[in-house]
Amino acid sequence: MAKKKSSYKTYLDTLSKISNAITSDFYLGDVLKLIVTLTANVMHAKICSLWILDEETKDLKIRATQTMSAEYLKERTLKLGEGIVGLVAKERKPLIISDVSRDLRYKEKCLAQKEKLVSMLSVPMLVKKRVIGVINCYTTEEYKFTKSDIALLSTVANQAAVAIENTELVVKTKVVQEELEARKKVEKAKGILMKERGLSEEAAYRLIRKSSMDKRLQMKEIAEAIIVSSELK
Repeated sequence: MAKKKSSYKTYLDTLSKISNAITSDFYLGDVLKLIVTLTANVMHAKICSLWILDEETKDLKIRATQTMSAEYLKERTLKLGEGIVGLVAKERKPLIISDVSRDLRYKEKCLAQKEKLVSMLSVPMLVKKRVIGVINCYTTEEYKFTKSDIALLSTVANQAAVAIENTELVVKTKVVQEELEARKKVEKAKGILMKERGLSEEAAYRLIRKSSMDKRLQMKEIAEAIIVSSELK
């Protein structure tokens, strides 16, 4: 990290830009890339990387970084509790490493040597105490991260966590809405079959399901066809 420090105004401007990006219509990937790019610039970091935790597999994977290094961009996975990133995610506390080449917990020493990475600041991304992932900043010379550095990166990390959670909620809400809509259509189609063909509810459902399997279409699509056909009569 360069010895010069960013001004307080630069910190605030960076946080403001990140906040605006989160509330924009940008895709999540673009938002995360902007976050790591702005953070690397304001902290004068060689690399800023953002890792996301898969809650089912407990794997951490890089989702964004501002570096163009082909070596660093290779897909890598860490388990919860593994390495510095996994440890920060597990303990939910920031961690400073003065020299990654001398820290036994750091797993990617060869990569760090190639990229000339020395000091590291790693902070968890939290939403209501739930870990979303981890964000890291690396320097190319030994550097003592300050309380201001930790506070800034923690704020950025939590803003990123909010962006990710909001996106997940939107996706989940959309999926739930689609499932409810599909159920309504299947129910309506069952009613039509029961009335027009004198079928029981179970028989009507089996017929829709069989048609879905035979035609390799979703049950919702079969239901829609039945409803449209009925309305045309």
